[in-house]
Amino acid sequence: MNTLHQKKAGRRRRLKKQYLVLLLLVLFGIGFFVGKSYSAGELLSASEGSSTVSEAAEQPEKPPRTAEEAEKTEEPSAVPEAVDRPGESAPTSDEPPITETGKTEPIAEEQSPKKVVYITFDDGPSKWTGQFLDVLQAHGVNATFFMQGSNLKKENLQENVRRAVQEGHYVGGHSITHNFRTLYTDKQFVPEMIATLDMIHDITGSTPHLVRPPYGSAPGLKDEQVREQLTNAHIKVWDWTIDSQDWKLAGNPSQIVRNIKQGTTSDREIVLMHEKPQTLKVLPEILQFFKDQGYEFRVYEEADHFMLNFQNDSRL
Repeated sequence: MNTLHQKKAGRRRRLKKQYLVLLLLVLFGIGFFVGKSYSAGELLSASEGSSTVSEAAEQPEKPPRTAEEAEKTEEPSAVPEAVDRPGESAPTSDEPPITETGKTEPIAEEQSPKKVVYITFDDGPSKWTGQFLDVLQAHGVNATFFMQGSNLKKENLQENVRRAVQEGHYVGGHSITHNFRTLYTDKQFVPEMIATLDMIHDITGSTPHLVRPPYGSAPGLKDEQVREQLTNAHIKVWDWTIDSQDWKLAGNPSQIVRNIKQGTTSDREIVLMHEKPQTLKVLPEILQFFKDQGYEFRVYEEADHFMLNFQNDSRL
């Protein structure tokens, strides 16, 4: 009995040992398999992290995206559509608009008119000055007047001289005597012009520096000494580009219009006319002609002076 009992007990101990060894082998196998998987995962993660850090080091740091940029990223489109958002102001002139093709459009710059005309009248003031001013006012045109000292002395004509300046016209000098011999042979051109400009100042309060030589600067101002005197006196000289010859067409005013139309060949014209009744009669037709031709009317501005003398003297 004892021997049998001992054999059974030994058999149980062996089975327990076998079960224990088997359990240890299973546990060891499981532990080894899990360990290998975990090590491989760590290695892969470490490799990816190293690559990301390396790439980040090579690329410059980008600023954080704004909400607007994030919105654009989430909703990509081939062509951005213009959207009016409340609270956003329209593009200023410093920001060129963007077309549907994505290209910026050039900003339109203000350009000077392509065609300009200066209407000028000599030999005033006269008994017709007020009527000339009425016609010009009715057509919305400002003109340049070259007035004569012998007429400026007449008090009954001075009111329209003041009116001309008040209404935006320019009043310059045209000598006192209008006599060729006195002005050019006797060299009284500069003294007479200075005296005429002073008279205009006394009547209107303006201080003009522009004059028109009677009969034109050629040959009148061929004397270099006279032009030097004008320069020293800060006096500018204007001739003309179109001679209407109105002074000799009292019986044929329509010819005045034809002369002006035939003489209009440039994008900048300065028309010579006189305060004569025949000129007054066709003045509306002349103004309408230039309007129809696309000209803009301008009045002389000292700040925008440009050379216009037959002597081609840039000082004048």
